[in-house]
Amino acid sequence: MTQQQIDKEMFKVVGGNSKATDKLADKSVSFWKEVFLRFSHNKLAIFGLIMLIIIVSMAILVPMLSQYKDSDQLGVFNSPPSADFWFGTDDLGRDMFVRIWAGARISLFIGITAAVIDLVIGVLWGSISGLAGGRVDNIMMRIADVLTAVPYLLVVIVLLVVLQPGLFPMIIALSITGWINMARIVRGEVLSIKNQEYVLAARTLGASTGHLILKHLIPNALGAILVTMTLTIPSAIFTEAFLSFLGLGVPAPHASWGTMATEGMRAINSAPWRMIFPAIFISLTIFAFNAVGDGLRDALDPKLRK
Repeated sequence: MTQQQIDKEMFKVVGGNSKATDKLADKSVSFWKEVFLRFSHNKLAIFGLIMLIIIVSMAILVPMLSQYKDSDQLGVFNSPPSADFWFGTDDLGRDMFVRIWAGARISLFIGITAAVIDLVIGVLWGSISGLAGGRVDNIMMRIADVLTAVPYLLVVIVLLVVLQPGLFPMIIALSITGWINMARIVRGEVLSIKNQEYVLAARTLGASTGHLILKHLIPNALGAILVTMTLTIPSAIFTEAFLSFLGLGVPAPHASWGTMATEGMRAINSAPWRMIFPAIFISLTIFAFNAVGDGLRDALDPKLRK
């Protein structure tokens, strides 16, 4: 048997034909398409995503399209929900429906901005620490350990007392140690990736640290980063609501859901809707983000699926 005949025998398709083989090959999907397909089969995650789209859309559109501003005093005080005022009015005669969606902008802005800051700092810190290894890694993680040793809420409260309550002081306070969890997760991902053949090959070819982080390490740790960020946003929204309860929230005339719930708590007996509506939307938003985050986690790592 000649060499040419041997080659043909070795690569001959057994038990099928080339058309069937091509059809099977066409069914292969990319990693992210497979993630999307898994995510789309998670009904709870899809429900959470739809809720988030509705909440964000209402936060954008209602204050723009309403005939009232969230600060307009309409002269109808503590009116219960009705056809004229769907969510009632507060003690200053302001429309709670408009105020809820104006407050949504602030709560979502605080949560998303704090999460983005945590993302940037945490990814850079964790990537550099994990890639450098050795003494650099030890020093950087000991710094993170020291910051973690101080109670998170205590740090936030002290900073807000020093900086005075406000929108940007709130974001700074939430981010001052919030990045540590992201840094730990990214470092763990980098430690498991950095000795892969493609990373070692890039190093051998003279790739810089920045190139390795941006082109190889972060893209391959993107799944864990996305899940962590998605779960960070509701945590920031809840913390902001808690701080508002302590009187450290966004000051008047602006109002987040947290400050509105705190104001409503004082009138719980006479005007319960003033607390109920902000509390409902805080809960729904936290639930929606957590559902989406859990769905992403399960889609990215099927082994975690129950």
